[in-house]
Amino acid sequence: MKYVKLFLITILVIAFAAQCAPAAETPAAVAPTAEAPAAAAPTAEVAAPAETEPELPLFYGAYATPIEEPWDGVIHAALQQAATDGKIRYEFTDDIGYAGDMERILREIAENQKPAAILGDAFGNEEAVRRVAVDYPEIAFAFGSGLGPAEPNMAVFDNWIHEPAYLSGMIAGGVTQSGVIGVVGGYPVPEVNRIVNAFIDGAKAVNPEAKVIVTFINSWFDPAAAKEAALAQVDAGADVLFAERFGVIDAAVEKGLLAFGNMSDQNALGPETVITGPVWNMGPTVDYLIAQVNAGTFTGMDLKDFSMVGKGGSYLADFHGMDAKIPAELLAKVKETEQQIKDGLFRVDIKEEPPVSD
Repeated sequence: MKYVKLFLITILVIAFAAQCAPAAETPAAVAPTAEAPAAAAPTAEVAAPAETEPELPLFYGAYATPIEEPWDGVIHAALQQAATDGKIRYEFTDDIGYAGDMERILREIAENQKPAAILGDAFGNEEAVRRVAVDYPEIAFAFGSGLGPAEPNMAVFDNWIHEPAYLSGMIAGGVTQSGVIGVVGGYPVPEVNRIVNAFIDGAKAVNPEAKVIVTFINSWFDPAAAKEAALAQVDAGADVLFAERFGVIDAAVEKGLLAFGNMSDQNALGPETVITGPVWNMGPTVDYLIAQVNAGTFTGMDLKDFSMVGKGGSYLADFHGMDAKIPAELLAKVKETEQQIKDGLFRVDIKEEPPVSD
């Protein structure tokens, strides 16, 4: 019994000593040496937040005529170029007509597409466009119009190409052999009249005895009617034609005569026929509108100046080699006058009354 007690006491002493012993020390870190370099501390990789490009503003084109018609085609081309350059997104609806569909379509565009801006031609749809603009003040409306702008969001523009039309008339007056020049226009409205009158003034400045026949087809886009009118002018002695409307160049090509395009460079329609013509460049207008929309500073205003020669909004189309058909002295005079217009030293009169045939 004595030995059992002694054994138990010994066990308790050993257990107590084990509890009171200091904890074993962790081996000291070994200093790095050339043979054993220090391990790099792991670093947590945090992915940078992805930067998202802001969505480009949507510009929508709403056109009463097909975009093949030069007036609307110029606006369409400028907006397409802006989209190609990565400045905007662009969608359009054309051939809307004048039978009352413009207001419905504009409202559908505003509700469904929610564009930043809508551009197009008003004129025969003036009231419809303006009614819609009032109801959607957050959208920038910029339309070709013979009326004024309206606050806060209805801007207007027009094709102020009377200056290059004058230069075209100078050439026409100098190259006609018969002394008779034909002009086919759409409607005798101020926007058309000032172009035709400037063309006539240019022709008379070079050839005071020239006879100019003017015919209006009372349509904005009827190529067949325009061609028929031009052919009638040819029968009356015209050997040079001004295609204020689309379709006239076909008649000139058919008859082997010289012609002048309008609104855009139309040499491709008759490479051996079209000498040049007044070009409307909507690029400066579109660029200004994009800047205004992006800055949130768009307001209803008259954008007239952006379509003038002074801001690059209009100019004389490239000759594409057809200047070889122009007498050198006349060509020099045309270029001199063109430079004077750019320098503000020569003013082409704006005459908006209906032109009169000789």
